[in-house]
Amino acid sequence: MVLHHLPSSQIYHLHPFVSLSASHQFRTNYTLFCPLYDYVYGTVDKSTDSVYENALKREAESPDVVHLSHLTTPDSIYHLPLGFPSLSSKPQVSKWYLLFMWPVTVWSMLLTWVVGHAFISERNAFKKLKLQAWVVPKYNMQYSSKWQRETISKLIGQAIRDADKKGAKVLSLGLLNQHEEFTRNVELYMKRNPQLKIKVVDGSSLAAAIVLNSIPEETTQVLLRGRVSEDVYVLVQALCQKGIKVLTVQEDKYKKLLKFDNKLQSNLFLSERYDTKVWLVGDGLTDKEQFKAPKGTIFIPFSIFPPKKVRKDCYYHTTPAMVAPASVENLHSCEDWLPRRAMSASRVAGIIHASEGFDVNECGGTIFSVDKVWEASLENGFRPLPIST
Repeated sequence: MVLHHLPSSQIYHLHPFVSLSASHQFRTNYTLFCPLYDYVYGTVDKSTDSVYENALKREAESPDVVHLSHLTTPDSIYHLPLGFPSLSSKPQVSKWYLLFMWPVTVWSMLLTWVVGHAFISERNAFKKLKLQAWVVPKYNMQYSSKWQRETISKLIGQAIRDADKKGAKVLSLGLLNQHEEFTRNVELYMKRNPQLKIKVVDGSSLAAAIVLNSIPEETTQVLLRGRVSEDVYVLVQALCQKGIKVLTVQEDKYKKLLKFDNKLQSNLFLSERYDTKVWLVGDGLTDKEQFKAPKGTIFIPFSIFPPKKVRKDCYYHTTPAMVAPASVENLHSCEDWLPRRAMSASRVAGIIHASEGFDVNECGGTIFSVDKVWEASLENGFRPLPIST
């Protein structure tokens, strides 16, 4: 494209290599992305090549906090800021017209098989902290595959090393990177590499705090459904300490929770009833179980992925997340299925650990203070998300 129709006073704003050092250099570099025409007509600025070479020599921006996520569905790559901005600015849902992109989708999936490291998908800022979101080039189905887990663990380890080398203070684990098997491996990895200065956070304590503070104040009992993990133990422990009765209909989960802390027995009960109106739900909640809930039930997930909404007469909360303050800059895309300017618990936890200088790892069997991280999040301007219908 030739821009001779624009005044030269406007053109220098468009081209990154226009020089204003001398008057005879002013009317140069007229074209923006097609410098061929400048070379043809002799309007190339003499300093263009040297400016370009100096720009390439500049060191890449070093992050203070890295959030490590991954791809989910095959078409999730289009929802990244690197994909289509119109899609990334909205919560991730399947779009029928993306079926026409299947040749590109297949090509991108094949590419992820050969990409050997995480890539940067987003850059943000919070106060004096520089934030980056990195994506592991693996999908949900690969995380579920046993023969892919070792490869994924290596990719996570490589991301931790790379972030540490770049000077990052904290790396937070997103989505299935928080799975117990991977966090256990990360915990061992950090112990085997004491020279690493970076801290790794999975956000378990903040997720528990968010769920705890999402429960209506008048609640006296809750029903626990779904898979029991270590972060659930922390949540149940906090609920029991507040005097809220925790009910479960499965004996194996009841025994697991008591094994974690036998002091829970005073407020933890094995029940056969589903009439409680506040359900704390994890992975594995079925449609059949949801239809057993009374009208007006509030489903509050403590899981990484949201439950399927099958009841129109009930309320569904998002997965543990908080609304970011205005001081978080350049936040134009949605994180997975969350609404605009909402961040997952693990992502917020990473920012808070760096902002407050919490010099601890939180992954595997290590849990941070639920109350301390919640109060710090509020003090930094993060707010809980409202319950949606």
